[in-house]
Amino acid sequence: MSDDVHLDSNVPGNPAYHFTIVPPGTPARAGWAERAPLVPGAGLATQCVHAGVQPDPAYGAVMPPIYQSSTFAFRDVCTNAGYDYTRSGNPTRAALEEAIATLEGGAGATCTTTGMAAVLVALNLLPHGSHLLCTVDCYGGTFRTLEHARQAYGLEVTYLDLADLDAVERALRPNTGMVWIETPSNPLLRLTDIRAVAELAHRRGALAVVDNTFLSPALQRPFEHGADLVVHSTTKYLNGHSDVVGGAVVAPRGRTALLQRIQSMNNLLGTSQSPHDAFLVLRGLKTLALRVKAHEAGAQRVAEFLAGHREVARVHYPGLASHPQHALARAQQRGFGAMLSFELRDGRPARVDHVLRTLRWFTLAESLGGVESLVAHPASMTHASMTPEARQRAGITDSVIRLSIGIEDPGDLIGDLDRALGSLPA
Repeated sequence: MSDDVHLDSNVPGNPAYHFTIVPPGTPARAGWAERAPLVPGAGLATQCVHAGVQPDPAYGAVMPPIYQSSTFAFRDVCTNAGYDYTRSGNPTRAALEEAIATLEGGAGATCTTTGMAAVLVALNLLPHGSHLLCTVDCYGGTFRTLEHARQAYGLEVTYLDLADLDAVERALRPNTGMVWIETPSNPLLRLTDIRAVAELAHRRGALAVVDNTFLSPALQRPFEHGADLVVHSTTKYLNGHSDVVGGAVVAPRGRTALLQRIQSMNNLLGTSQSPHDAFLVLRGLKTLALRVKAHEAGAQRVAEFLAGHREVARVHYPGLASHPQHALARAQQRGFGAMLSFELRDGRPARVDHVLRTLRWFTLAESLGGVESLVAHPASMTHASMTPEARQRAGITDSVIRLSIGIEDPGDLIGDLDRALGSLPA
């Protein structure tokens, strides 16, 4: 699929952008467009703190100001200061976009109102009559969106286990335009070999898109494995504090036209993130490296505890040596993340409900990636939009319980789970 289509002339950076941008240092300049690059080889924590930002040129503010303005002044009819209207571009959002792109090793990004808006931006790159392959146990919201596109717009969708490379190769068609990869998947933590699937997709001229929400660039960088686009719900680990919703689509280096396409699509759909929400995500991003270490350390201990508990039949966590794709996780990822799920030996509804209601430090709620630990029942919550047949095909049984491990003391979380499991009714 060619990158050179669907360009929008009203996005700064597009060769067709028709206004003169005032150079840095002039009085009419709004925001900042030129930042000194990070020192090559800077560590993750350093990148999280410094990527995308520099002191504000107006007053020297260390954090980027919130440019809470819908529109920007022109010096004359054809000259602005780099921005004209916040839907097409905003300095606060631009700082976040640069930061996320830096962390992912990409050329640039476009930030959206929600994670689902990011999904829509990527899907709208497909021409009419396209076919898409998708991870079988994908996020319920992604499944719902794909099914809507299938029914309303004729998008052809095939759901399959992307770990089965022979099945992937057989499922690819001449009109396949995209392969949608969630790795690890939600909620069963299945992995996809990004490089292998991307190579198969590229033979058909299809884009390999990776939803990197579960790991973040702290633990996985899909562009290093051949991905064409990376999608995030920035609501989750990138923000990390459960106080904002947002999304991002990132393009790789050397793909300027593809970057312009996602920027243009975000502008056309009207899904650009607000300056205030962008500021909140940028603030959260600064502690990503620290948070991920705490999240992951707790998740490993919780997973090991559950794996040895008499009431637990299965634990889905790539950090366990028993996980069928543990070796792939070690090769493709920089860590194992903080999402896991498990199934009870006796998964009758009353027993599952007992665990969900009895936990003290785990809040029963959707979402993930915040500093607080959450518990969810995918079949009735995050994946309720899937038909029972679709959930069965994906392996999402009614006994699956999903945990998002926060940064609390792991001993408290283990004690909480031990009390809930130890008091299960017969």
